[in-house]
Amino acid sequence: MANSNSIFVGWNRAVAGRERQTIEHFQEFLSYLGKQQQSGNITSYTPCFLNAHGGDLNGFVLVTGDSDKLHRLTGEDSWNDHVARASAQMNGFGVIPAVTGNLIEDRMKRFAKYL
Repeated sequence: MANSNSIFVGWNRAVAGRERQTIEHFQEFLSYLGKQQQSGNITSYTPCFLNAHGGDLNGFVLVTGDSDKLHRLTGEDSWNDHVARASAQMNGFGVIPAVTGNLIEDRMKRFAKYL
């Protein structure tokens, strides 16, 4: 998570037969993120469902915050339990460190110096 101020949590769709559990877990995960925001462990979270497009990414949650706090969060048992549970319930589930905001400029400068 070093130099990352966001976490992209994406998925394709629920594993067949686990749709109800997936809906329940999604609601629990958003509640968990709300508590993390209230505690100051994250800055924000934005859930997003994508319209039908024939691809294999159908939704995501973008979690933003301080790099060090996000790193600590992803090391906690509660976070990893959510990840493990979602991995068992969702096809194409993944968690990817990302950058947003002013960290984009730093990434672009690094890229541009090699052009």
